[in-house]
Amino acid sequence: MAQTTVDGVEGVQGLVGQHLGSSDWVEITQEMVNRFAEATGDHQWIHVDPERAATESPFGGPIAHGYLTLSLLPMLLPQIVEITGFKLTVNYGTEKVRFPAPVPVGSRVRASAVCDSVTPIEGGVQMLVTVTVEVEGGSKPAMVATSVSRRYV
Repeated sequence: MAQTTVDGVEGVQGLVGQHLGSSDWVEITQEMVNRFAEATGDHQWIHVDPERAATESPFGGPIAHGYLTLSLLPMLLPQIVEITGFKLTVNYGTEKVRFPAPVPVGSRVRASAVCDSVTPIEGGVQMLVTVTVEVEGGSKPAMVATSVSRRYV
């Protein structure tokens, strides 16, 4: 269940500047990393060769792709915020995506979100939400990105 629930344009406008909550923890498995590699064609050994990564990688083992971490947002954001009263929501993109720390295979991650802005567009609103993904026990975030969505009434 989402930590924050709002309805309609006025509801989302009231979110500006607010911390919206955090998602559940999700374990990053080698199978998940391998499936992402298959889907994207990115088979770099630091992701998909655990034996080599354990001996040659500066990270001490295999790590998730940065874009895999980014691709978790459609799963994690609905755990944080539920917005009703719109006919359609589309992912419009991201801004300022950064991957400050690796996500080791076997670690757990979660997202937290802050609503930066809500601006009118034709037929609805555009929302900017900064999402931070942390690794359990990590000292730096694994990813920080501003998600841009459009919600149409």
